[in-house]
Amino acid sequence: IPVFILAGLLVHFVFLVSIFDIYFSSPLVHGMTPQQTPLPPPAKRLVLFVADGLRADSLYELNSNNTTQAPYLRGILQNNGSWGISHTRVPTESRPGHVALIAGFYEDVSAVAKGWRENPVEFDSVFNESKYTWSWGSPDILPMFAKGATGDHVYTFCYTAESEDFGAQDAAKLDTWVFDHVKSFFNSSRSNQTLFSALNEEKVVLFLHLLGIDTNGHAHRPNSREYKENIKKVDEGVKEIASMIDDFYGNDGKTAFILTSDHGMTDWGSHGAGHPSETLTPLIVWGAGVNYPQKVTSQPFEDNFLKEWKLENLKRLDVNQADIAPLMASLIGVPFPVNSVGTLPLAYLNNSAHFKAESIFTNAVQILEQFKVKMSQKKETTLSFLFTPFKPLSDSEQINFLKKVRLYIQQQKYDEAVSLCKTLINLALEGLSYYHTYDRLFLGLSIAVGFVGWTTYVILVIIKTHTNLTKPVQTNNKESTVLFYGFAFVGMIIAFFLLIQTCPWTYYIYCLLPVPVWYAVVRELPVIQDLAANLLSLHIRQSVGFLLVCTLGIEILVFSFFYRSALTIGLLVFAVWPVITQLGVQAKKTALIWTLLCVLLAIFPLMPVVGREPNIPLVIAAGLLTLLFSCFSLASPCKSENKYRNNKDLKLHFYQMLSIALSTYVVSSTHGSLKNKQGLPVLNQIISWMTLVSSSVLPLLSPTFLFQRLFSILLSLMSIYLLLSTGYEALFPLVLSGLMFAWINMEQEALQHYGLSFKPKLAVFNFAYATDITQFRQLHLDDIRRSFFFVFFIVTAFFGTGNIASVNSFDPASVYCFLTVFSPFMMGGLLVLKVVIPFVLVSCAFEAVQVTTQLSSKSLFLIVLVISDIMALHFFFFVKDYGSWLDIGTSISHYVLVMSLTIFMMLMNGLAQLLTTKRLGLPRRTKHHST
Repeated sequence: IPVFILAGLLVHFVFLVSIFDIYFSSPLVHGMTPQQTPLPPPAKRLVLFVADGLRADSLYELNSNNTTQAPYLRGILQNNGSWGISHTRVPTESRPGHVALIAGFYEDVSAVAKGWRENPVEFDSVFNESKYTWSWGSPDILPMFAKGATGDHVYTFCYTAESEDFGAQDAAKLDTWVFDHVKSFFNSSRSNQTLFSALNEEKVVLFLHLLGIDTNGHAHRPNSREYKENIKKVDEGVKEIASMIDDFYGNDGKTAFILTSDHGMTDWGSHGAGHPSETLTPLIVWGAGVNYPQKVTSQPFEDNFLKEWKLENLKRLDVNQADIAPLMASLIGVPFPVNSVGTLPLAYLNNSAHFKAESIFTNAVQILEQFKVKMSQKKETTLSFLFTPFKPLSDSEQINFLKKVRLYIQQQKYDEAVSLCKTLINLALEGLSYYHTYDRLFLGLSIAVGFVGWTTYVILVIIKTHTNLTKPVQTNNKESTVLFYGFAFVGMIIAFFLLIQTCPWTYYIYCLLPVPVWYAVVRELPVIQDLAANLLSLHIRQSVGFLLVCTLGIEILVFSFFYRSALTIGLLVFAVWPVITQLGVQAKKTALIWTLLCVLLAIFPLMPVVGREPNIPLVIAAGLLTLLFSCFSLASPCKSENKYRNNKDLKLHFYQMLSIALSTYVVSSTHGSLKNKQGLPVLNQIISWMTLVSSSVLPLLSPTFLFQRLFSILLSLMSIYLLLSTGYEALFPLVLSGLMFAWINMEQEALQHYGLSFKPKLAVFNFAYATDITQFRQLHLDDIRRSFFFVFFIVTAFFGTGNIASVNSFDPASVYCFLTVFSPFMMGGLLVLKVVIPFVLVSCAFEAVQVTTQLSSKSLFLIVLVISDIMALHFFFFVKDYGSWLDIGTSISHYVLVMSLTIFMMLMNGLAQLLTTKRLGLPRRTKHHST
């Protein structure tokens, strides 16, 4: 079987990685020549203010008394400049937002996975094309553009990473730091001749990255006083910097200013997904070469923002975030960044029609260059008779377009030239996407064929080795040799075909993988024939009914990924399971508890996603309830099974209770302290980290009797979970583990009900001796239900308190007991731990069910594998790379979740075995109790 496990891991790994190759490879191409507008630009220098995490409505709306949070900027858009909303794309994180603003393209999803700090892809940017760029701000953002630049003309001034503290008294000091440093920089230039002359050059960019608003938004939410005060401070700072720069250059009218944001923020202080509060950011442009405010009577926008902001009479000019890069390039006359896909927003320019036509023409040629490179790359790697070009932009069409535009500009028909250029830009972008997704159907089909083959093979393995539905067959050597050569020949043809097309090596894996998988399936032909004969001898109605129930179950699971309420329906069906199968007659008390807990757990998927509004009293209640249960559990064994307890075990139990009490105290005091702006108390932080470390060891010291060990695991995990909770989710593991205990008991009843084996006494059942059971029984139909229950509970553990698949449901507040300084990987690790805890509870319970019902973990695991593979095939076809970016992100994470579920369950199974069977400490002196 190790060969089988290795093959399984390999196959799943290939399926998992394939999606990134098929759907999300990097769209960037290299080798284009930079394009620059031939006419002189209106501005010599550009000042870019990026207020990180600033929402459009937070800046534009008026307070209850009709005053604005940002009087200076409001004055600008009413009297001096143009304004609008910049629509960002998902993921709404700082890095992709800045790349879109400054380099003009949207980073593909895979770049985000490579971290915020590094440059996973080399790209051109406005900073790179400028003569000099000076930038001030966060160490997470600035170095990325300096690193990608050629030569050393991009200078950065950053504060330390430790300054980004969500628990700090006032994050606005991050912005004050930037403003103060810019002022002192300009002052010092008066006595530094080299710097002074560099500042007076043309094509200069000054970039101020202001992180305070984002940090305050995370810590206090965007509707807080702190967030609004920070906007006021930024407004004052922008006013001071703008007037200082104008003075420095003697009001020469050659400076352009842009204020925008990289992304917004939800009302609960997170960003990353595609909610309008995250994707709508403000854009205000003023200064050299920029249009003045335009008075209008009506505007073509569906939303009610203009009315709310009292800006109905001023023309609102909306852009896509990537359009800001060509706007900056056009204002200071530098070449457009070569990878930019933005369209120059002409409405912002206050310049001659000729300048506008030339600029948009440059823009069109620059995007067309990318299209040509992409097309030639595809052409080189495809056989000529198989290559289908993008019809609307064939070579002759391209020449035709360019000739026409040139002619229009010569004849001074500028409007026609502009509209033709816009058509050309749209076609080139369509063409880029066409060639980018050229091989998708072919690769997708070969992965699907592999998937179906693998799932079929696993089903055959289960039937052959774990049931008595088939009889052993003699293999015919001659037939198997012919089979082998036949499949080898098919494999060679596929490989040859890929070789002459010079395909990337990954294509060989995706296309050749189905060959050995289907070879393994076809070799098991006798098993398939036996199975068909067996099924036909059964009642047709029974087989069809069983298949229908299976399909329905799996579809409910798939559905629950999109609508959490599907889990509620599933749990309510589980609640009546004892009634349907008459188990309730046999064990009334157990069945009643089971039903009650199922109904209780069914409430959680209906609750709103965790983290919107912290509710610390609920966390404290969960802590107290846990303590109450542990007192009860002490009371009951003391009466009946005194002989299984000794002093050491009691001490351990009390220590775990103390740990729960401490966690409850730490949560309430930490959140209280942060509320009063006193930061994270050091003592609380030490207790939190110590709890985290000790809780992973404590269960291993407890006795290995079934309920004692499982309860010890619950207490340990609960003390960590409390520290990571901010609301009702603290109650979730309690209800879940209650249901798990009920499940273990119910499975015992089911065993008796079906007459499969004797009923072991659970109270004296010991994990340590259970793993040696050599006499495992064969699979029964009921075991498929057992495995389905397990998968269902795992999915419930996942989605019970929120949609893990969306970045958005993570609330940084849940890690504040451990750290408040921004550290994406440490915070991410703690949040993953929070997600894993309910998982571990379910896995340990499943381990107990396996052992007490005398099943080999392998056979149950194979059934689970089949269920999750069928789900994964669904999600493979649901993966999207179009539509809103939230859909795209969620569709990827669904697939990745289900694919990693199997690998993850193997790990969980191992962890559960370790947690339930291993015992640390002195050798036992108690007698051996056999089961």
